[in-house]
Amino acid sequence: MIAGLSALAEAYDGVICDVWGVLHNGISPYPAAAEALSRFRALGKAAVLLTNAPRPTKAVEDLLSRQYAIGPASYDEIVTSGSVAREVFANESRRRLFHLGPAHNVGLFDGLDVELVGEEAAEYVVLTGLFDDEKESPESYRPMFRRFIERGLKAYCANPDVIVERGDRLVYCAGALAQLYVELEGDITIIGKPYKPVYDAALAAIERALDRPVAKSRVLAIGDGLPTDIKGAHGQGIDVLMVTAGIHGADFGELMNPDPKRLAARLDAEGLGIRAAIPRLVW
Repeated sequence: MIAGLSALAEAYDGVICDVWGVLHNGISPYPAAAEALSRFRALGKAAVLLTNAPRPTKAVEDLLSRQYAIGPASYDEIVTSGSVAREVFANESRRRLFHLGPAHNVGLFDGLDVELVGEEAAEYVVLTGLFDDEKESPESYRPMFRRFIERGLKAYCANPDVIVERGDRLVYCAGALAQLYVELEGDITIIGKPYKPVYDAALAAIERALDRPVAKSRVLAIGDGLPTDIKGAHGQGIDVLMVTAGIHGADFGELMNPDPKRLAARLDAEGLGIRAAIPRLVW
């Protein structure tokens, strides 16, 4: 356990930082976390935000600024699962897609040569979330997914998060839908953390910011989600600072005073390793 990012800053040239769960909880920002990234950058280092948001980068940038007062002082670039997914859709030979997700994610397809259609006309499926995550669960979509799979429809998941914080609650995300599609033996590609392409994009962004090559050993990933942030960075050979008071906060005892033994046992059970842990990101 460390007191703040300053304890590790000297060892790294860049950080790859999660957004939801680290910089905000879906309703309220964590100003000290944004300040920590700003102070890290003030040392001549780079900070790249990496989020499983199924939206273009500009949409996330605008949301951070408008809703959470988090601006460019805290980061050099933002890489989203949506921005990487757009590259995939741009190279997809089929045009007609069924979008399963809230209306605010439709901007994911802006400027792409695709046609959003109903279920019956779809040639493939894109999952960005539930239509109504306040009332529905993944089970709500089992009959629909069976119909898709019977037709042999390929699915893409543009947000691998299974659950996410919304204030003091947890709600389902597109990753939970992807799990059901896999369970039903459907053909699906999942884009975002913990998979390699988004980390390649984030590492490239750090090198652009510093205008030089950067070894992975000089990069620190910051995140709260074990199956996404921690598993992803660990799998890519990137050191991790785990924020324990995020989606797994209830698993480690007191929210702001986690039990290191419980954390170590959970990491061991999942086959994961971290460099250090902190309840909330601060400098």
